[in-house]
Amino acid sequence: MGKRSSKLTTSELNDLNACTKFEKKELQQWYRDFMKDCPSGVLKKEEFQNIYQQFFPHGNPSKFAGFVFNVFDYNKDGLITFTEFIRALSITSRGSLDEKLDWAFTLYDLDNDGYITKDEMIDIVDAIYSMVGNLLDLPKDEDTPEKRVNKIFDQMDLNHDGKLSKEEFREGSKCDPWIVQALSMELPHR
Repeated sequence: MGKRSSKLTTSELNDLNACTKFEKKELQQWYRDFMKDCPSGVLKKEEFQNIYQQFFPHGNPSKFAGFVFNVFDYNKDGLITFTEFIRALSITSRGSLDEKLDWAFTLYDLDNDGYITKDEMIDIVDAIYSMVGNLLDLPKDEDTPEKRVNKIFDQMDLNHDGKLSKEEFREGSKCDPWIVQALSMELPHR
């Protein structure tokens, strides 16, 4: 496979412009930056985790970055292409609250069965707590991932079946300032 161009083709640019919230000029700049950082044209999980480490040097972001990588890696081939990267970035940085919540649901639904279980959410919240280290000033009833998840489920699991549907997660998240705040932050990028 030859070296990729430093510019997107007109066809690629038009396709990405149609399916993202970025202007063509922004897409070209993101592509140049992506190719500079990833000359092979793909981003590997370890490289992705290293990027997170730069933004969270006092914590351990590897686990959380791994979860996010899996959502970015749409075709599940173990690599993030520019198209996968920019589509996910479009949602996480410029999507509507509902788009961000749908993306977050995919992040939390680790086994992709259409529901978030307490164990899945504990895995994610534990990864978040590890990533931010002691930067969080948590109330006593949320100072462990288990306590935080129990509180979330008490609020969101309306039918008390021990799992959250996408609708329960979406509606419950809108009432939870912690989740809305987390979704309002852009993902790390250079």
